Amino acid sequence: MRYLCLVIVDPDRVRDLTEAEHRALTAESLAYDASLAARGKLVAAHALDEPPTATTIRVRKGETFYTDGPFAELKEHVGGFILIDVADRAEALAVAAAIPMARYGSIELREVRILG
Repeated sequence: MRYLCLVIVDPDRVRDLTEAEHRALTAESLAYDASLAARGKLVAAHALDEPPTATTIRVRKGETFYTDGPFAELKEHVGGFILIDVADRAEALAVAAAIPMARYGSIELREVRILG
């Protein structure tokens, strides 16, 4: 079963980290991804650029609209994702709970639907 772990970041908490703490968190996150890969649980994992670099696209009545910036003003934002392949929801919950960034925001866990 595949699950998407959306890494929701609280920028205020991350901004308060020292440079050394930020480097340690990055190293811990990369090591966790590597451990998932070594166990055959990782499909993909990536950090995302900051919300101001986003473009929001809407199509309404055949017309396409592009807006610079994120969809909405939020305190927290999606900072990355980890796509995992696990046996069941219990394992997915355990994997998500161990994501280091959960200490600086939250992880939204969603099962990937296979259509067709």
